Amino acid sequence: MGRDPESPWGRTEARAGQNRSGVESSDPWTTRGGGGGGAGIIKEALPDGVNISKEARSAISRAASVFVLYATSCANNFAMKGKRKTLNASDVLSAMEEMEFQRFVTPLKEALEAYRREQKGKKEASEQKKKDKDKKTDSEEQDKSRDEDNDEDEDRLEEEEPNEEEEVDN
Repeated sequence: MGRDPESPWGRTEARAGQNRSGVESSDPWTTRGGGGGGAGIIKEALPDGVNISKEARSAISRAASVFVLYATSCANNFAMKGKRKTLNASDVLSAMEEMEFQRFVTPLKEALEAYRREQKGKKEASEQKKKDKDKKTDSEEQDKSRDEDNDEDEDRLEEEEPNEEEEVDN
């Protein structure tokens, strides 16, 4: 599994779409074990058997922070040109091109599309779950209403029965 010079993510594509448990993911940044400050990203970018010192990891982490700040600043410039206060994905993609990271634009677009599909699926599942819950609630309310109506009918019948006995006594 080593470094793939053709891959913008710096690792072989066979592993690029899987997290450590083998679950498919289209976003290479979510394939890490989490909580790690980049150690997983660094390790996956290196060939097997290559280690990295804490000092080098720290330097890479600082460089990544600077890169993120610079990319955000460039994306903000595109948002300002559009007279917007909110950065969007197209601002980030334009910033990547402006910073001369064109080779990342296509993989980022693919990851963005996968993310949008995933979010759309989650939203549809949530809406369906809500509809199912509403149907269940409506059904339960109808059942409860029927039960209450039946109880009222039974109460009326019980009230009417003594009256019939009184009439017989007279």
